[in-house]
Amino acid sequence: MAITPPDHQERAAMSAPLLPRRHASLSSSSFSSTSSSFSASSSSPADAAPRDASPCKSLAVFRDAHAGGGSVSCLSLCGEFLLSASTGADIVAWQQPDLRLFARFGGGAGEGAVKALAAAGGRVFSAHQDGRVRVWRVSRRSENAFKLVAALPTARDYLGRVFRQASYVQTRRGTRRRLWIEHADSISCLAVSVQDGVVYSGSWDRTLKVWRMADLRCLESVRAHDDAINAVAADCGVVYSASADGRVKAWEKGKIAGSTHSLLSVLVARDGVSWNAVAVSAAASGRRVYAAGSDGHVLAWDRHGGKQWNLAFDVKAHGMAVLCLCVAGDLVCTGSADKTIGLWRRQPDGGLAKLGAVGGHEGPVKCIQASVCRASNGCMLYSGGLDKSIRVWWVPNGDERRSETTTDHKACVFLR
Repeated sequence: MAITPPDHQERAAMSAPLLPRRHASLSSSSFSSTSSSFSASSSSPADAAPRDASPCKSLAVFRDAHAGGGSVSCLSLCGEFLLSASTGADIVAWQQPDLRLFARFGGGAGEGAVKALAAAGGRVFSAHQDGRVRVWRVSRRSENAFKLVAALPTARDYLGRVFRQASYVQTRRGTRRRLWIEHADSISCLAVSVQDGVVYSGSWDRTLKVWRMADLRCLESVRAHDDAINAVAADCGVVYSASADGRVKAWEKGKIAGSTHSLLSVLVARDGVSWNAVAVSAAASGRRVYAAGSDGHVLAWDRHGGKQWNLAFDVKAHGMAVLCLCVAGDLVCTGSADKTIGLWRRQPDGGLAKLGAVGGHEGPVKCIQASVCRASNGCMLYSGGLDKSIRVWWVPNGDERRSETTTDHKACVFLR
């Protein structure tokens, strides 16, 4: 599939750099002229941070960033590019650090909205409403920098199973039979495990499917939850799934070749709560898993090896549902249906310090990404919302003494 060439409006956007070229290293001095959109929210005790708790700067706003006026559904970092996708089914590549519009691709007939993006190994994986994962090869040496190379399941995978009765399963609604390698509903999330050489896809059909990156074959389908799967994250041989059934689960593949994934632990079970996001990062004691829910809470667990996860904290982060979260170094960012972005800093004792709430979006914040820039001692933060805009923020590493650790047990419970 060829890249759509930019029109005259897009060329104008490409000619207006976000940052001056002499500040390509993202020096914090290049942001001093942009006014901050930082504000404190009073929606909950956890939001009661000082108004000047963070020098977060608003750098740019890209309104109607996608053709067709669709809302921004997901963001992903891909080397030098920030990728954004929309309910209008197109994907846009923005070149960092200036965020110049580089290319549009995707948006083919019948694909439906792009629900999730992931990038690894010179490839981009996009999850679609039509229940398929599309694979794009990334090459700067080609005129077609993002080239469609496969749609999963592949034709080869279909042909290898279509004549076998054992390859068919009954769908959730029971109206028809499908191949077990197919998703029966919209794919909502993706995660790449480079270490294991696999891609995970989670769907509203309640299944988690495992795809081998080498040949793009579907290796396994796991009936993971009793309701839609909203988010997945893979780390160190473990995959975490978050669902609308109120549960966050950890799965591990057996060590023997050909073995399947088995349930390691149910990290949390809260009836009536939809877990919308999950992320994993390194911690002083091992690995830390974060999950965000429709009740406005953010939870974290520390894994010290084996099958044991210890709850680190349970924070009432927003007054409305938390729709997305990301982790970059010690910075934790949460996006909410209350139209704000929560900024948090992980503390040496394992707790979480509230830096403040960033306002600016005119609708719920649907997706968020952050990248650490050590040269200028801070993070670039990108957010996409149902207001059809992409916003760019700069979050420098501030003085820890200015942040306010959440210790009110009405807002946060620490278990050590």
